[in-house]
Amino acid sequence: MPQEPTLNQRIVLVSRPKGAPTPENFRLERVTLPELADGQVLLKTLYLSLDPYMRGRISDAPSYAAPVEINEVMTGGAVSRIEQSRHPKFEVGDLVVGATGWQSHSISDGSNLIPVPDGLASPSMALGVLGMPGMTAYMGLMDIGQPKAGETLVVAAASGAVGSVVGQVAKLKGLRVVGVAGGAQKCRYVVDELGFDACIDHKSEDFADELAQACFNGVDIYFENVGGKVFDAVMPLLNPKARVPLCGLIAGYNAHEAPSGPDRLPALQRTLLTKRVRIQGFIVFDDYGDRQPEFLSAMAPWVRDGKIKFREDVVDGLEHAPEAFIGLLEGRNFGKLVVRVAQD
Repeated sequence: MPQEPTLNQRIVLVSRPKGAPTPENFRLERVTLPELADGQVLLKTLYLSLDPYMRGRISDAPSYAAPVEINEVMTGGAVSRIEQSRHPKFEVGDLVVGATGWQSHSISDGSNLIPVPDGLASPSMALGVLGMPGMTAYMGLMDIGQPKAGETLVVAAASGAVGSVVGQVAKLKGLRVVGVAGGAQKCRYVVDELGFDACIDHKSEDFADELAQACFNGVDIYFENVGGKVFDAVMPLLNPKARVPLCGLIAGYNAHEAPSGPDRLPALQRTLLTKRVRIQGFIVFDDYGDRQPEFLSAMAPWVRDGKIKFREDVVDGLEHAPEAFIGLLEGRNFGKLVVRVAQD
């Protein structure tokens, strides 16, 4: 007997934003999915990950990945449950992670679907501390940062999905860790709950001076995921042979013109040269995809034993994804931002 047609809710990109995205750049649609063919599975989305990189994907500027096309489903990673299967490797009820996008259901041939690890407190952890953000933090710190006990590390967006893991791993490796976050509440969480040595509020009028006081021995590793005024404050504090893993520049993602003020490039070039600083950008799955088992073997025990803590900011309902994404780019979230699309 043929299966009942599946009604899919999906959010598509209808226009490219100029500056900050608005709700009008997106549209919620309802479409009927076709029946499964041999070798396919029907997925029901449980949790959708919202991440800063998505801002680049809705722009048509040249980048490391093709942009989302107009009237195309928004890209994004998600945890899904297999509802129907005509694939020999997947059974109904299996939980998987895949880049299935902003939609309630999807059809997949099984390629690039990864099983969700067993025993998680919530499957959504596979999108955060044990997913792409956690792997970004771990590989960027360990491979590019090459931390050594006694060094000083600074990480911005310290209460976020990447920054929180960077700092906690660095503490496990014996470093002094200084976070940067927006607001007193986030800074208290970073110090009191995550165990950082200090956290500086980037909204403070004396931000640069307060950061310099916290980094009294200079900065050996700056994990860069923000840019803007945070990098400006860190740059003069960099020690000789400092390392700067670069995974994001969220402070400038909504910019549509060159920043005002003096040209900062000569000062940056002089710092890189005279202090022999190494700055290296990376795209985690492009550069380290084959090392995911290494990441999981290190991170999973730390999470299980409570040595790495994490926080999620959960939004209910696919229809709220655009507004939540806009808030992410403004720093409104507190922890890893996920949308609960369906109950698990």
